Amino acid sequence: MSEPTEKMDRRSFLKSATVVAGGAAFASTALSYQNIAGANDRISLAHIGIGSRGSELDQIAAELKTSHRVEMTAVCDLWNVNREKAVAANTKYYGRSPRSFQYLEDLLAIPDVDAVVISTPEHSHSPILKMAVEAGKDVYVEKPMGNVLAEAKAARDAVLKSNRIVQVGTQHRSEPHPQLAQALVHSGALGEVSKVEVVWNYHGPRWRGREEVKQIREADTDWRKWLMGKPYRPFDPQIYFEFRLYKQFSSGIADQWMSHGIDLVHWFMNDNLPHSVVAHGGIFAWRDGRENPDTFQALLEYPKGFLVSYATSFGNDSPSFTRYMGKKATLINIGGEGSPRYQLVEENGNTDDNSGSQKKRAEKYLLLPGETSLPPTGIDDLSLGHMANWLECMRSRQQPRCTVENGFAHSVACMMAAEAYWSGKKVYWETTTETILDHPVEAART
Repeated sequence: MSEPTEKMDRRSFLKSATVVAGGAAFASTALSYQNIAGANDRISLAHIGIGSRGSELDQIAAELKTSHRVEMTAVCDLWNVNREKAVAANTKYYGRSPRSFQYLEDLLAIPDVDAVVISTPEHSHSPILKMAVEAGKDVYVEKPMGNVLAEAKAARDAVLKSNRIVQVGTQHRSEPHPQLAQALVHSGALGEVSKVEVVWNYHGPRWRGREEVKQIREADTDWRKWLMGKPYRPFDPQIYFEFRLYKQFSSGIADQWMSHGIDLVHWFMNDNLPHSVVAHGGIFAWRDGRENPDTFQALLEYPKGFLVSYATSFGNDSPSFTRYMGKKATLINIGGEGSPRYQLVEENGNTDDNSGSQKKRAEKYLLLPGETSLPPTGIDDLSLGHMANWLECMRSRQQPRCTVENGFAHSVACMMAAEAYWSGKKVYWETTTETILDHPVEAART
C-alpha cells in the first residue's frame, strides 16, 4: 500500500488487455445514416457538449470508426470555440466535416443521426438524456447520470418507456481487471462482506484554474441555455467552466469521483441503492471561493448489510485504495480511480480463536491470462471498451454494461451523500416512493 502510484497511458497498458469488440456481429442493414455512399450500415453519431472530456470521447469514438463502423456526423456546443475545435478534430478523424450546431434541439431534430453522446456539465445530463431518447436517439451519457432526483427519475422513466440503448459513462465496468475482480467477488471468495473502504486522494485545487475562464465571452455562448432551467444569475465564466465547485450545479467530489467509486461497489456487491447515508467534510485545503468541499467523507449503509466508507482529500496525495473486507478474504484495489491492480489477501480465521491470524496471510494479485507482470496502479480515461460495448448493443439491441437503472442508482447514492453533507443530517432512501428522507423509513410508515 505504500508503493508510489504508477500510471500508464492506455496505449502502453491496454493494447492487449482491453476488450474492444467482444465478438459482436455487426448488423448488415442500415440504422439510419444513408448519406455516405457504400457505408449505409454505419452508425451516425452526434456529440452534445465537447469540452475536455468530450474531446476524449471524440477520440475514443474515432478509434472505433473502422472496427465498429461509426462516424461522428454532427457536433453541438453552446460555445463557438468548442464547436470549432470539435469540427476540426472530427474532420481530421474522418476526412469530412461534421455538421455543427449551437443548440441541441436543432441537432436532435436531424433524422439521420442514430445516437448522441452527452458530455455537458452534470446539471444538464438528465434533462438532455430525456430529450434525446424522446427524440428517438440511443445515448451515451457521462456520469453522474443526474444530480437532481426529479430530473434523474424523469430521464430514467423516459428511457424505460422507449426502446433506446443508453450507456452511462462509468467506464470501469468495461475494463478487464475490474471485470476479473467483480467475478471473484461474485464467486464468494471473500465470504460475507461487512465493509468497503474507498479512499481516493489528490493534492491540488481540483477544478479551479481552467484556462477557458479567461477566453470565453458571453457573446460567444448562450448563458441562459447553459443554465438549463436553473435560476438566472449574471454570466460568470468561472461557474461556466469550473461548475464542479458550485453546489447549484454539482456536488463536486460526490458527483465526479464518488460516482465512479460507488458504481463499482454496486456492481461488485450486487446491491444498488443505499438504505441510509451520512456525510461530512469542508473546505480545509483550498479557500479559493469554491462552495463544494475539498475534503469529503460519506458512510453508506446498504440493504444487504454492509457499510461503505468513501473519502477524498484534495489537500494530500496519500496513496489511494479500495478494500472489500470479507470474512474469508480482503480484495484490495491498490491505487485510485481506474487502477487495474487488485490483490486478494486471505483471512486466517477468527482472531479470538487464532492468535496468529495476522501473520503469513496468503496473498495473490489478480492477473489476466498471459499477464506476467503487475499492472500499474492507474491508467488514463481513454479505454475503448465501454463505448465499444454501447455500439455493439446498438446493433444487437441488448442492454449495455451500465444501464440507465445502474446510472440512476449511482446518482441516488451521490445525491444522498450531497444532501447529507449540506443538511448535516442522516438521510434515508424510501424505496416505495423513491424519495430521500431525513428520518428513518420505518418511522415514515407508522
